[in-house]
Amino acid sequence: MNSALPKTGAPFELSPLPGPFGAEVRGIDLSQPFDDSVREPILDAFNRNHILVFRDQSLDKRAQIVFSERFGELEPHVNRDFRSHDFPHLHPVNNLGQDGKPSSKFMNRGNYFWHTDKSYMAIPSMATILHAVELPPDGGDTEFADMEAAYAALPEETKQRIEGLRMIHSWERSRQKSGSKPATADEVTDAPPVSHPLVRRHPATGNKSLYIGTHAYYVEGWDIAEGEALLDELQTFATQEKFIYRHKWLPGDMVMWDNRALLHRATTSYDMDRHKRILNRTVVRGDVPV
Repeated sequence: MNSALPKTGAPFELSPLPGPFGAEVRGIDLSQPFDDSVREPILDAFNRNHILVFRDQSLDKRAQIVFSERFGELEPHVNRDFRSHDFPHLHPVNNLGQDGKPSSKFMNRGNYFWHTDKSYMAIPSMATILHAVELPPDGGDTEFADMEAAYAALPEETKQRIEGLRMIHSWERSRQKSGSKPATADEVTDAPPVSHPLVRRHPATGNKSLYIGTHAYYVEGWDIAEGEALLDELQTFATQEKFIYRHKWLPGDMVMWDNRALLHRATTSYDMDRHKRILNRTVVRGDVPV
């Protein structure tokens, strides 16, 4: 159920997105500094809705970093090739070659698989913030799936079966599954396999959700094939249409989503060889899943 409601005294307008969850935010300029009287209502809305779409924003890289840092420590991308040269904590998401021209050859394949950002880290991310810089005339949508709603809808028998299980998450294995360039030795050093609970509690709300996605590998202590089969079963259930919000990007959109409760993936719904799609990404570190 969509819980977007304006908090009393919030310095912005909040309204439900056209989907099962999430909220649209208007009436605030994120390029300007703000204090806790603005930060706290944003954080409250974020924890309740799990995705916030700030409309009509114009931020350069530095301004996006300043905004993002109001919510915690920023995490650089484990793949050094994806880091912005001038701002290493910002990741340019685009389909551009070195000549600046669009091409499907430069798509990051892992983005098109259901995942939650940085679950392969011992301390995964709380939030991802993505700002639209240049968009194709149509398409390039991003899909989000609500893992709290999916968990709540599981049969009780399944909930009991998975309670207490832990999954190994692996950047190296994720690269293999997506058919991406293999992880480098530095990347494996930066992000070795890590164990997280299969069912985690949201630190702000206490709600349970599935903690899965393509970075998840297998169930700790199980046969690998058996654990992968369970992951496939749960992910197929959790990414049904009724759990999904599909975001159709508009110029100036700044989207902030909750990696503790959502899966997401990009879609190939535009001509990558003709149209540029440029977005800037920052990631706020979270806490150890429990």
